[in-house]
This record gives sequence, structure tokens and C-alpha cells, in this order.
Amino acid sequence: MGHWHKLSTGSDIACALSLDLALDGFALKIDNGILVGATQVPCENKDERPLGEISLIILHGISLPEGNFGGPYIKDLFCNTLDCKEHPDFVDLNGLRVSSHLVIRRDGEIVQFVSFLDRAWHAGPSFYRGRTDCNDFSIGIELEGTDYIPYTDSQYEALVHIYSLLRQSYSIENIVGHSDVAPERKTDPGHSFLWSRFRAMI
Repeated sequence: MGHWHKLSTGSDIACALSLDLALDGFALKIDNGILVGATQVPCENKDERPLGEISLIILHGISLPEGNFGGPYIKDLFCNTLDCKEHPDFVDLNGLRVSSHLVIRRDGEIVQFVSFLDRAWHAGPSFYRGRTDCNDFSIGIELEGTDYIPYTDSQYEALVHIYSLLRQSYSIENIVGHSDVAPERKTDPGHSFLWSRFRAMI
């Protein structure tokens, strides 16, 4: 079953760009596609959105190696510096060029790799409401975790703040899991992500 959350849209998008939200003492705001207050790690794995559309959020789960947290490997993967000889789990990642707009670490740290205005390479072959190539019109958010290890309180709190900013800054219609747009290939963010908890927090 897909996890869908319908969003309301308003006419005050320009005002939303200056919206500040406090997260662990830091002010977050979106400025020209950049999440100010997040750690910025520029990534080359991106290109232009063909229509300039931003209407969907896709939620992912990631850990490298699987079940290991806090290391440099997610950053290395997105920045094309991952040494695939360092761990057997990395063999299939050799030559892979992927990215996501944001990663939310276990402690709630937010890392931005790609501007929201650019197309990140996170969804792969995908399908949403009669449309393919979801990267064209979506924002990818990676939660550091696995399908079977519960995500942390800090991650839920960070995600709620980000979600609020994005829905007011862009014409976001829904938030879905990677498994919803690529059900034959992907299972993330998995059963460990509690959609009911997330919806109760927004």
C-alpha cells in the first residue's frame, strides 16, 4: 500500500521563502533552492529539471554499509569518491552516479547535496500517477537508516521542519516513499518508518 499525504497549496509562496523554523537552536530557511542552516556538501550528480517543476517529495532510507551509521560513505557515494574496495557491500556501487537533495543523519544533522532547484538522481526508474522519471519533479530526502531499524526522534523532528518549509515554498502535492514509486525495486524507507507518527507531527 502506498503512503500518501495530500498537501494544501497557497498563493503566498514568495513569502514562504523567508519562513524561518527553529531546529535545535538553528534557523532553517530556503533561499534560492538552498536550505540555509543545513550542512552544505556540493555534489556533481545533478542536472536541470526539464520543466522546472517541484511537486513531490520522495522519502528514502540509506546506510553504508547496511546497518552502519555515522561514517563518511554516504557522502563519498554522492560525491563519487567512494572506494568500492573498502567493503563487500560496495561492489555493486562501483561506477554508480547517484545523489539526493538532503540526507538526515541519525542525530538530526541535515546535509544538503543538491539544490532543490536542480534535479538530483535519487529515484531511478520510477512511476507516479501516470508519470515516469520522478526525478524530474521531485525532491529526494534520505533518512540514514534501514528498513528494519527504527528511525530516531531527531530524524522525525528534522523531517517535519523540512517538510513544512518545502510545502510552503514549492507546489508540493504529496510525500511518498521510494517503495511507492519503484515498488518492484525498492522497499525504503521501510516498515521502520512510521507514517502514522510523521502525519501526527505535521
